[in-house]
Amino acid sequence: MLEEKEHLCHDDERSALMKIKNSFVIDKHASVYEGAYPKVLSWKYEGENTSCCSWDGIQCDEDSGHVIGLDLSSSFLSGSISSTSTLFSLIHLQTLNLADNHFNYSRIPPAIKQLSSLTYLNLSKSKFSGQVPFEISNLSKLSTLDLSFNVDPVTGIKFLKLKNPDLGSLVRNLNGLEILRLSHVDISSTVPDFLANFSSLTSLRLVNCELFGEFPANIFQLPNLQILNVGSNKNLTGYLPEFHKKTPLKILVLADTRFSGSLPFSIEKLDSLEELDVEECNFSSVIPSSLGKLGRLSYLYLGENNFSGYIPSSLHNLTQLTELYLYFNQITGPIPPSLGNLTKLRVLELSRNQLHGPFPESLSKLINLEYFNLVFNNLGGTVRFNMFFHMKNLTSLQLGFNNFSVVFEETNINETSPKFELLGLSSCNLYEFPAFLRHQNELE
Repeated sequence: MLEEKEHLCHDDERSALMKIKNSFVIDKHASVYEGAYPKVLSWKYEGENTSCCSWDGIQCDEDSGHVIGLDLSSSFLSGSISSTSTLFSLIHLQTLNLADNHFNYSRIPPAIKQLSSLTYLNLSKSKFSGQVPFEISNLSKLSTLDLSFNVDPVTGIKFLKLKNPDLGSLVRNLNGLEILRLSHVDISSTVPDFLANFSSLTSLRLVNCELFGEFPANIFQLPNLQILNVGSNKNLTGYLPEFHKKTPLKILVLADTRFSGSLPFSIEKLDSLEELDVEECNFSSVIPSSLGKLGRLSYLYLGENNFSGYIPSSLHNLTQLTELYLYFNQITGPIPPSLGNLTKLRVLELSRNQLHGPFPESLSKLINLEYFNLVFNNLGGTVRFNMFFHMKNLTSLQLGFNNFSVVFEETNINETSPKFELLGLSSCNLYEFPAFLRHQNELE
């Protein structure tokens, strides 16, 4: 088989690849992925690797020998790509991955249109800048388009913009898309209604794109959509529709937008959900008890909204939950003792609500907690602090500004108590200095 593969490589394509290699310099700072390595160093004319089909990052068609795949992601490449690059002579390419390199803030060349057989194009995290070329809209066979995270990690400045063409013009002809990732591209437009007709979409990520206007509610009903993330678009409005049938959604993120209304009771239809994030929105009304039927949820983020009413006791059914954020709402009533059943919880954030009643002793069963915040509520009674000594991973505990008293019992388990980094006990009616604090060397 190796001998057959040696003869597959076409001379003109091998020559084109060598010119691509020589147009870049290898810079170890050009890629950030831990597993990055300079793939083009295996591209040589001499020795055992003379066939380009055996070079790292190259995939050839088994029958024709043409190069159909080029994966130079995380390859320490530094330089720019011009429209005259021999890259665009590889007209049989079906997949092109240049992610996680440094292309010196150059523009994406319009010559990309010559690669008309592309089904996969990934130019993410590669320091491209300027206007996204209209020519990408000619790549009608694309199933994956990823231009995300061309952004300064320190300042947040977006390098790519999508204004002429706008989002609608760019993707209108790409109706076979399955994955569309444009996070941190400056789009500054509304979300086109026709995306709701892209029935093949499985993943739509448009995070921090300066989107505005009302998000088309029908997109939530796409039959194959598994990931929808439009978070951090502060002027994007919308609402969650009623769900009349099950969908395969696994990740739904609307955080830091102006979505409003209520969480519909029919959200129980989204029974594949693993993450629901609507933090920092304008949702109101009660938290529906039907959330308790989403048994695959690992992450539930409802903080900084206007939710009211009680914490549904049905949440105790979410046994896969690892993070629960309900802070900064208008939630009242007691903490359901049944939350102690959520033994996989690592984060429990209930601060700045109107919770009252006693502190449930059953929460002592949350032995995997790392972060627990209850500040600024109206909880009363007595809290035995020793219950937290069973939580060996607990590094941040904030109990302050409630109406309960925290009491400490003399024990001999100081050496095995959690190593706190943050401990808040303000206004907890302490009558003595907690002896165990003498052993807490990690406190900030």
